[in-house]
Amino acid sequence: MGNKMKTNKINIIVTACGAPGAPGIIKSLRMNGEREIRIIGTDMNPESVGLSMVDKFYVVPPGTSPEFISSMLEIAEKEGVDLILPLATYELMSFSENKAEFENIGVTVLVSDPVPLEIANNKGKLYEFLEKNGILVPKYKMVDNFNQFEKYVYELGYPNVPVCIKPQVSKGSRGFRILNDNIDKLDLLMNHKPDTSITTLEEMQLTLKNANPFPKMVVMEYLPGKEYSVDVLVRKGEALITVSRSRDVIKLGISFVGIVENNIELEEIANKIVKEIGLDYNINLQFKYSINEVPKIIEINPRVSGTIILCTGAGVNLPYLAVKMALGEEIPAIKPEYGTKMIRYWEEVFIKNNGRSYQLK
Repeated sequence: MGNKMKTNKINIIVTACGAPGAPGIIKSLRMNGEREIRIIGTDMNPESVGLSMVDKFYVVPPGTSPEFISSMLEIAEKEGVDLILPLATYELMSFSENKAEFENIGVTVLVSDPVPLEIANNKGKLYEFLEKNGILVPKYKMVDNFNQFEKYVYELGYPNVPVCIKPQVSKGSRGFRILNDNIDKLDLLMNHKPDTSITTLEEMQLTLKNANPFPKMVVMEYLPGKEYSVDVLVRKGEALITVSRSRDVIKLGISFVGIVENNIELEEIANKIVKEIGLDYNINLQFKYSINEVPKIIEINPRVSGTIILCTGAGVNLPYLAVKMALGEEIPAIKPEYGTKMIRYWEEVFIKNNGRSYQLK
């Protein structure tokens, strides 16, 4: 990495600055209390909200584009970057498969290796892998055609009980639906905003019957219990710090209200999972409790999570601790202040005619 890594000032690229969690992650890096961090933000949207919070901003191709890596390498060299912190799921594999190219120019990318990433990002592969390793997952079936979809929805108990569907590979809550035959459609229309994930099999049949190609999906057990996120700082499968937090109010797949809790049960499961898969750096695992109060993992985000700012607010700055780990520095033994609650709200960014962005203070 060169001598520049030994200085007290470092340059970091934070990608996907338009992601909902980007402002909190940038704030976490800024308030590290140890060193000055110059943040270079990237996003494919030139009006990304994060551009008002970074020191320099670049528009880049999508993470799945063939030009993405060459664009990031060019920016990293030009800006003398030390580390790259990816925030977008669809960028992770590109970064992982090209880590050596960045290392050749003295840049460390905070991302897991390709094989663990492939397991974590694909819900079907994830559930199969965890089952083989004795870890509880929801009842599930993988489907790749309409007949399988209908068959397995009924096999999992519909319409007597709700059933969930989601793409095998997805970002955020995209494609996730709860099939519930007992919903009051008039109540849903008149009293709920049109961002609900609840629907019926009949409506999904209309959407999916003529899908060509049919999307690869997971049909899975509905878990009615409380939902949690567990954020883990991992060094090559070894959990260094683990923080669990409730997801009490969720809008569009994002936590708006949550509380840091001392949930040892979930933390032990999370630590076992990241070890079995062999993940690295900031990892987020999401769990829900069954009707019998049994916790089951529902997905893994093998990256820094959108609501990790709650951990920072509770005294554990996981994004910055991942930076320290990447720099080869000692990671202090630290516990969060349990009971810390976060309430999230909207905030505005303004852009002048000259392109300058700012926020009202």
